[in-house]
Amino acid sequence: MLSLFENSEHKNILYNELTSGAMVQANQHIIVHQDEAMILDPGGHKVYPKLLSEIGKIISTGKIKYIFFSHQDPDIVAAANGWLMVTDAKAYITGLWTRFIPHFGVDDYLVDRLVPIPDSGGSVSLGGVEIKFIPAHFLHSPGNFQVYDPVSKILYSGDLGASLGPEKIFVDNFEEHVKYMEGFHKRYIASNRVLKIWVDLVKSLDIETIAPQHGAIIKGKENVNKFYDWLYNLECGVDLIGHGYSFAI
Repeated sequence: MLSLFENSEHKNILYNELTSGAMVQANQHIIVHQDEAMILDPGGHKVYPKLLSEIGKIISTGKIKYIFFSHQDPDIVAAANGWLMVTDAKAYITGLWTRFIPHFGVDDYLVDRLVPIPDSGGSVSLGGVEIKFIPAHFLHSPGNFQVYDPVSKILYSGDLGASLGPEKIFVDNFEEHVKYMEGFHKRYIASNRVLKIWVDLVKSLDIETIAPQHGAIIKGKENVNKFYDWLYNLECGVDLIGHGYSFAI
């Protein structure tokens, strides 16, 4: 457990060591404002009991008001039924996936708490703070969202900014860190066009920290701006068909 931000009313907590074995490393996050909490991308079945225990040290499950799923991958939503059973929280995810999530075993009496986020985004009130859902479609899921917390100025970016390999909590040298992000982004992100659209969108936000679902946290405006510049010029996904990736029969 690590605090990314904390003041008298507000906490942003990172859990980055709950995965194990063959599982891809994944970060879980919680935002607490006064006596209400939001869990972000809580993970699968093996992470569930560990995260539930850890969160219980900070706030009771009855105070968890929202669960956020950035997209449909199992390392994000596989334990959805457990979280819906032990809380009264509403779970937010793109409307593209609300009828697919029950395949992970969500009981019929709980599905009405799966709330579809419209393509244009939206927001919820957490203890009076407006937490924003930022559209990030095709980065990498066709229905993908991120969360912006205006108090901590953290953008929770899901798979965008994900890195595989470095055993670091924070990026200390962005240029050196690129090699840990590059392969993932080239393969999993749809195209440079959507990256440019995303960068132009989020530059209007006051962002101090980008917290991805995998790997190190990008902290400080200098590193955040370097991240924007890198993405803006990155060829990835369909841009590389015939230039590194090809089909064969």
